[in-house]
Order: sequence, then C-alpha cells, then structure tokens
Amino acid sequence: MNTSASAKGSSSFFNFFDSDFTEPQPTQDADLLRHLSFLPGLKEILMLRQVHALEHATVWVLSASKNVQASTRIPSNFQVDNEFLGGLSTDRGFYLYGEVKISDLRRAVTLALHRLTHGEWDLAVHPRCGTNVSVAMLLTAGLAVGMHLLLPRGPIEQLIGLGLAATTATELAPDIGTLAQRYLTTSIPFNLKIENITYTRDLWGRQAYFVQVQWRE
Repeated sequence: MNTSASAKGSSSFFNFFDSDFTEPQPTQDADLLRHLSFLPGLKEILMLRQVHALEHATVWVLSASKNVQASTRIPSNFQVDNEFLGGLSTDRGFYLYGEVKISDLRRAVTLALHRLTHGEWDLAVHPRCGTNVSVAMLLTAGLAVGMHLLLPRGPIEQLIGLGLAATTATELAPDIGTLAQRYLTTSIPFNLKIENITYTRDLWGRQAYFVQVQWRE
C-alpha cells in the first residue's frame, strides 16, 4: 500500500460504477461459497479479499487517530494516510507494520471492521495498495506495446510513443487501480471475526503484528 492524503469524496469519471446496484450485500460471499463449495481454494480467496479490505481500513483508522491529535484543521471529508504504516494480507489474517501500540491496534481493527460493515465501504480502498502498482505496470507495458506496434519504427517515434504510454498509464492507473481494489482484490468483511492479535515475524523475518481472523457465516 504512496500518497499522504486522499479525498474520500473525490469525484472521478469512474464514479458511475458506484451506483446502488453495486452495493455489497452481507451474505454475498457466504452465498457464493455455499453454491460453489466444490471449487478448491474458493473460501481462501474470499477470505483473502475480505482480510485485504480490513487491512486497508485498519491503516486508515490508525492514521486518522494519529493525525487527529496532530492537527485540528484536516477537512472531515479527507482520509489522512500515515506512510509509516503498512500491511500484508493472507487468508488467515494480516500483518501490520509500523510503530503501533497493541492496544491502539486492537481498537483500530475493531472499529475498522464495524465501520466497513456499516456502510463506510471506501475504507476498503487504499492508494498505497500493491494493486495500484500492479495496475500501473500492466497499463504501462500494454500501452508501450501498443505504441510500439502502431508507430513507425524510428527511434524518435518510438521514444515519443513510450513517453505517451507512460504518461497515459500514470493518469489512468489511480482510477483503474481503485476499481480493481473495489471489485476484485477486496470485499467487505461481513464474514470475518477477529480472533487474536500477536507480535511476531512475517515470512521474511520482519517484525510485525499479526491480526488473526476466522470465517463466520
């Protein structure tokens, strides 16, 4: 999950996706699992998407709690991002990196889960998510190949095409990355229950808190 602040209510030409028919339903993942339970790994994928949303929301809540103390002039329609906090999601829970008291983390996770499941769905999306980076790379590569095929093979034309591809990808990636997070890589955690929070090490030996969750119907 690299910006210092993002407007929660910012407008975009992609906002037409945010209509009522896209509202998440509390039973949508449970129903999907019930009907497609024969698919291997489906439950793990559904859990990972829900954990991913909870990870993002927890970082937002922790960032807000830090910055509310530091400034009283932050507009209420802005979400403030603490770049020293980060996370990594798994299908069993998520790692939280950064200087955080475990008591603050417990409160933040509980509040994040409550806010997400009670209508604050924007908390599931974060500008520093790896999804945005992946989208930017794919867009740049795709547009660069397209420009290479469409433009003359001269070095000047190819350089101009590469520049246009990079510029276009930079402009489109934040919005498309947001859509990818909202509809592909995250899901509102209606089925998650917070089980435990421990201070541990991740797979690469880095110290972090691990927020363990369980699936509930």
